Parts: sequence; structure tokens; C-alpha cells
Amino acid sequence: MDITELAQRLGDELALRGAQVTTAESCTGGGIAEAITRIAGSSAWFEAGYITYSNAQKTSQLNVPAALFTSVGAVSDEVVRAMVAGAQARSGARYAVAVSGVAGPGGGSPNKPVGTVWIAWGDDERQFSWRYQFAGDRCAVRRQTVEAALQGLIALVVGENPQRG
Repeated sequence: MDITELAQRLGDELALRGAQVTTAESCTGGGIAEAITRIAGSSAWFEAGYITYSNAQKTSQLNVPAALFTSVGAVSDEVVRAMVAGAQARSGARYAVAVSGVAGPGGGSPNKPVGTVWIAWGDDERQFSWRYQFAGDRCAVRRQTVEAALQGLIALVVGENPQRG
């Protein structure tokens, strides 16, 4: 399934449930929200998108504790989980996804090489997260992140575990 087909499937599943989704994005720069809003009628199930590229904006817009950036870094399980919670609280949407990663070509480290992306998904009752190691250039890493985020949202909405290995 391509990105547009994934977004359509997500919309169909959300519409069946009368539910809405929100996104909290860093490395994708709004790519998940853009994919979702390609779908006609998405205003019925897409509540809001937060592009929080800087750590300051993750804190300001999504209430991510600033201390996390020092202790675990922006590309971490703890940060994406806090982003999901913040996006849900701020938007009121039932479902949320958050992404933070190193898209490249620079910025990687031995512990977090280029292509490292953390994704978290949440609903009113649960949160899941997963660390991915995507291959390719910046564009490829961002595309794979959008695909994984949408696939995980679909899984979450239909009651499955969105974690992918």
C-alpha cells in the first residue's frame, strides 16, 4: 500500500468509529499530516497536526518536559511518548502518533545513527512505541517514517498492537 492508500484506510477506519486523530511530528516536518489531508473529507477525522521540530517547541506546544532532552535526547522513547500525550491533551483527539528521528545526512551518533526514528502511538487507554532503523537518504527515511506511522495508526484504531520490528 502506498502512503495515500494508507491514509485513506486510516480515514475509513476512523470514520467508522467516529474518532479523530492528531499528529506530533519532528523529523517528518508535517509529512504525516500532509498525507492524511490528501484525503477528501479528512476534516471529519483529522483534528490537528503539530510540527515541533525544535526541542523548545516540543516543550512549548506539547508539554514535553525539557529535562528529557538532556537526560535521553529528542530521539527517544520517552520524548515521543510525551509528544503523543501532549498532542492528545491539546487537541482532544482520541488517537495520536508522534515521531522524532535522525533523517540525515548529518546529525547521527554511534548510539543514534542516521535513520534512527522513534514512533509512538496512543489512544485514550494505551501507548505503544518502537525504535526503527531506516535505510536510505533523508527523503527515504522520512517516507519510511510516514508509512510506518500510518501503518501503526491503522493497527491501533482496529485494536491491534502497532509496534513493528
